[in-house]
Amino acid sequence: MSEAWVYLLRCTDGSLYTGWTIDLERRLACHRAGTASRYTASRLPVELAHARPMPDRTAARREEARIKRLSRADKLALLRAAQPRGTTGTVE
Repeated sequence: MSEAWVYLLRCTDGSLYTGWTIDLERRLACHRAGTASRYTASRLPVELAHARPMPDRTAARREEARIKRLSRADKLALLRAAQPRGTTGTVE
């Protein structure tokens, strides 16, 4: 089991939210309940677009910071690259 996760959420307004956690299911439940962050609380519902396991908390925080610095286009490219081959989910 991974010690930490970096994740991207797709908000109802189409924006992307990046975060990290040590308990992905609990954090997603908090986002969906509107108690995890003010940003996502005002953009419900949210859906998990991508989650990446990380070896430790430090790596997760660094990866979160790296992703947050990306442009929207680069974040969408990251999501497309992470999408399993043969799936038809939209990323835009």
